[in-house]
Amino acid sequence: MQDFLLRERQGVISERLRLNGRVLAAELALEFGVSEDTVRRDLREMAAAGLCERVYGGALPVSPAHGSLTQRVSFAADRKQALARAAAKQIAAGSCVFFDAGSTNLAIANALPAELELTATTNAPAIAAVLIDKPAVNVILIGGMVDRQTGGALGAKALRDMEQISPDLCILGACGIDLEAGITTFGFEDAEFKRFAASRSKRVLAAVTSEKFGTAAPHSVLPVAHCECLVVEHDADPAILAGYRERGCRTVIAEKTN
Repeated sequence: MQDFLLRERQGVISERLRLNGRVLAAELALEFGVSEDTVRRDLREMAAAGLCERVYGGALPVSPAHGSLTQRVSFAADRKQALARAAAKQIAAGSCVFFDAGSTNLAIANALPAELELTATTNAPAIAAVLIDKPAVNVILIGGMVDRQTGGALGAKALRDMEQISPDLCILGACGIDLEAGITTFGFEDAEFKRFAASRSKRVLAAVTSEKFGTAAPHSVLPVAHCECLVVEHDADPAILAGYRERGCRTVIAEKTN
């Protein structure tokens, strides 16, 4: 296989990603009979074209969590509602909870029991609008310029506001999640804010739809070991979940949707 051309190599890489969920540069270099530098260059070009996401030692499929908040709300809505019901049960009465921007987190806000007393803070106006209708919830809205893609306030003002809060629980949005790459997101400013919000919180919870496992977005947020609780769908692969539990991540399995 010494005579693989660039397009042929990239075609094989795409197929490996589809079948195996990740590729390693060292293994590809041996298969193609080229240097690892050549493979890494291929992966950089593919990542620039949106065909994969570079991670240490290789590449992962691109996270499917593209689109604006409005577009993402309508995707897999019933599955997100099942995740939301399971996640809502992890919220203790009387606690202070940060709700990160995101369509699944919006569903969690909707799923909160009306009688649950808590202080909720969020950088997402859509989530704040839902929480304000919960009579037992005190709502703190983090301000700043609202990013249309994430639906949340980001940047210096949001970071300053977050600095004044120490939540008991951070409900973190995740565009992609992988044992090695960790939790990732598409926006640089979004990643910065998520990291800071998590660092201010005693615990971190992420509710993740199944198609996000083994995928990555360009910007790293947290290693999975920093996520205390992972809420997953009923059909999540037990072998995959075992790897997360080994990293110290408690897993909560949502009920099957109708």
